[in-house]
Amino acid sequence: MKIMHLLPALSSGGVEQVVLELCRGMVQCGEECTVVSAGGRMVEQVRAAGAGHIHRSIEKKNPHLLIEVWRMAKLLKKEKPQIVHVHSRVPAWVLHLAYRLLPARQRPALVSSFHGFHSVNAYSRIMTRGDAVVAVSQCIREHILHNYPSTPRERIHVIPNSVDTSLFFPSFRPSEEWLQQWRAEHPELTGRYVLCLPGRISRIKGQSHVAPLLERLLSDGVPAHILIIGETKRGKEKLAAELDAQICAAGVQNHVSRINHRSDLREIMAVSNVVLNLSLQPESFGKVTLEALALGRPVVGYDHGGVSEQLRQFLPEGLVPVGNPQAAAERLASWYRNPPQLREPVASPYLREDMIRTYLNLYRSLL
Repeated sequence: MKIMHLLPALSSGGVEQVVLELCRGMVQCGEECTVVSAGGRMVEQVRAAGAGHIHRSIEKKNPHLLIEVWRMAKLLKKEKPQIVHVHSRVPAWVLHLAYRLLPARQRPALVSSFHGFHSVNAYSRIMTRGDAVVAVSQCIREHILHNYPSTPRERIHVIPNSVDTSLFFPSFRPSEEWLQQWRAEHPELTGRYVLCLPGRISRIKGQSHVAPLLERLLSDGVPAHILIIGETKRGKEKLAAELDAQICAAGVQNHVSRINHRSDLREIMAVSNVVLNLSLQPESFGKVTLEALALGRPVVGYDHGGVSEQLRQFLPEGLVPVGNPQAAAERLASWYRNPPQLREPVASPYLREDMIRTYLNLYRSLL
């Protein structure tokens, strides 16, 4: 079986990581995979997984997208994939228009994945046009059915993103070398109740709730320290400065460490006491939350989206009302005195082998 994945770019991120995992899994199952994108820092990882990569600028910033439609039709004729899997709206539109240039018998089966809560409009509707439509969580399935009711229910398949339990497991411990380096870099964490808040600097990621959360914890006698881990993308410098000013105004600056993007988030979560998800908008899935749970780290998260689905299965007491840092602080204070126990290790349907097997069965069913 020949599978082609279309997405704008292969810079590191949630969607890109899923595509990489699918390529690895399909190649290991003996299938042929090719990724079509504008490139990025994950291209070499895709190739190392045994998949091919073809450079095409199928992204919004390309002013010559209509030319890409013609090039896509030509590519499909040459490569002859049996399955095309689109992971974003621009590639879906390019493919949809390219199909019009091909005879029906030359059009591969089409799978489209909803990786997020896309804005509801005709532009986003293209993601419902696949022979199969993948929702990465139950809440995304409900989003599709509510906003695009003409989508046949039998075409929607809930296939959650996954965690690799060979890398994320409760007994995982960072190397002694890593621990020594971490302690040397962050002596301020010694003797502290360490809370890890991953996510790029954004108004929707909940970093603005750090100050009130810390104020409440410190007043309750909890020696808390929050790690805000995530890059400040271009254009977000003002927001980052506002966050720093807010933390200083609350007088909790000695209890916060702001850390740029890290490739060792697994290790950082493993040595943290609790991982936080304070997103003010529902996340379609919440991969980092799942990885934290797989490491045996308790998670406090706002009760919505994919994070809610995960915590309800593995640690329901970690859920707190959306947008309520006081409730989050109360939960954390109680956990500081009585650490929680995860109900069960991360299990189906969130295991990597579950995801690969389910996609493989879906692809085969479309042939």
